[in-house]
Amino acid sequence: MKALRALLKRYWTVLRRPSVHYSLGTLTLGGFVAGIIFWGGFNTALEVTNTEAFCISCHEMEANVYAEMKETIHYSNRSGVRATCPDCHVPHQWTDKIARKMQASKEVWGKIFGTINTREKFLDKRRELAEHEWARLKANDSLECRNCHAFDYMDFTRQSPRAAQFHSTALAAGEATCIDCHKGIAHKLPDMRGVPGW
Repeated sequence: MKALRALLKRYWTVLRRPSVHYSLGTLTLGGFVAGIIFWGGFNTALEVTNTEAFCISCHEMEANVYAEMKETIHYSNRSGVRATCPDCHVPHQWTDKIARKMQASKEVWGKIFGTINTREKFLDKRRELAEHEWARLKANDSLECRNCHAFDYMDFTRQSPRAAQFHSTALAAGEATCIDCHKGIAHKLPDMRGVPGW
């Protein structure tokens, strides 16, 4: 134990005193280069984890929600514009993206402990998972939806009368957001029995 304390004390002394062998400029430049390398690695890891290939690398996602999404207009449509997992589940702005990635760390925990590793477990937790996502989208005013669907450019004349009415009143006034009406737009809805309005 004494030897460990002596070793730690020696390292602390070295860290506290000025460098004898390296100039302040060398240390600053070294820190700058190390910072660039760290930032590059961090940003690369962030972008790799922000791809559809990464999302569906877990069989839980590929076999359940991704398979369902393939049947929706967000996957295949007449215009050829396709949404990927990160388009709908990860904000595009950097600070919002970092916050979402930190929230997603709980999903890694679930993967490790097999929370939804079978179809039966997934179906049992489906409503809870959906409600978490709906609450997140409600809280951020459906930010991810608005990255592609700009309210200012909607042509109400090409919408059904009901949609045009709602978009021009409640949505425009901020009383509602996209997710209030468009649950199940890219994935099947869970069992909605007992939910008001369903």
